[in-house]
Amino acid sequence: MPLVYLQYTAIVMPSSSPSRRHFFLGPLFTAAIPAAGFGTTASLTRLGYKSPNELLNIAAIGAGGKGNSDLAGCATENIVALCDVDDRRASRPYAKYPRAARYRDFRQMLDREARNIDAVIIATPDHTHAVATLACMELGKHVYTQKPLTRTIHEARQLTRAAARYKVATQMGNQGYSNEGTRQCAELIWSGAIGPVREVHAWTNRPIWPQGFAETPKPEAVPTGVDWNLWLGPAAPRPYSSAYMPWTWRGFYDFGCGALGDMACHILGAPNMALLLGAPTSVECTHIEGRNDLTYPTRSILRFDFPARPSMPPVTIYWYDGIMDPPHRPSPISATEILGDIPRPRAPAPRRRPPPPATSTPSSTSASTASSTPAPTALSSSAKKA
Repeated sequence: MPLVYLQYTAIVMPSSSPSRRHFFLGPLFTAAIPAAGFGTTASLTRLGYKSPNELLNIAAIGAGGKGNSDLAGCATENIVALCDVDDRRASRPYAKYPRAARYRDFRQMLDREARNIDAVIIATPDHTHAVATLACMELGKHVYTQKPLTRTIHEARQLTRAAARYKVATQMGNQGYSNEGTRQCAELIWSGAIGPVREVHAWTNRPIWPQGFAETPKPEAVPTGVDWNLWLGPAAPRPYSSAYMPWTWRGFYDFGCGALGDMACHILGAPNMALLLGAPTSVECTHIEGRNDLTYPTRSILRFDFPARPSMPPVTIYWYDGIMDPPHRPSPISATEILGDIPRPRAPAPRRRPPPPATSTPSSTSASTASSTPAPTALSSSAKKA
């Protein structure tokens, strides 16, 4: 299985051709009386020109957690607005970008800051990806939405149509596609070095969060600094529980996509590119453990069948989650040969001191009630028809 490296890659292209500034300044210097008046800065501004040296204005929806590391990739730009429903998770970006406007409701942020925003990073839980991304595209904002792009296939199709309709730049946060290893794998297969590929096996040890259970989490008090209603977004109302936040929501059908949505879009990125995959002709769950109506299973095996592509035969892809070792080892490959990721050496565990004597101290809980702010709704019928 091809290696997957999760990191960001920036490419800087040197240029020896005339700059954009040359083409915009040229007419001003050659014309006797420029239509926008004399001078350079004021005239270009009046003409609507934006210098290539100007910075982009970036906003983030879901600024804490993964959003914080995504913002680091844009640290050289202007971070103008930050939105997060959890003040605790967002404390780091709030401190790092003190001049950025702060919001809990992304709808209010877009209403008030739209004129100041060029592009938006979206790193919320899966169930709010679609509504937040569509709202930005409708305003003509370029979007970078974390993987998985959406929670449902319908939402993904709607965003695809919206991107074409509003003519904005879009990208899913699938870092594996931005690295050399994926492209090396593709070039290896395209060169015919291993012959036609008819079968692919990919796996992950995830879920590493609780799932495979059917018991509804017990209600708890909403922590201070959390707007639970806004966190729910388009999902059905329910009491707050720490079983959902800050990242264990991945295991619930209503909020996440399980291990498939968390890791398959990384691990299967190389096969998708190298084998020029389109839509499968069939998808089948061949094995499942811990099946229930509330959370994703503890372990599953999925089979995807793809038709022949130009110069490539039909191919079957097997996805396994909830396992540690390679699920399939062809007979010519010895048991000592590494399949999958190269094992990383682990540092020895530090020696622990004996625990101090137990003391009886009263415990206290600080909590606040959920906000009454209406939550965003799911994609509307008008959006579905777009």
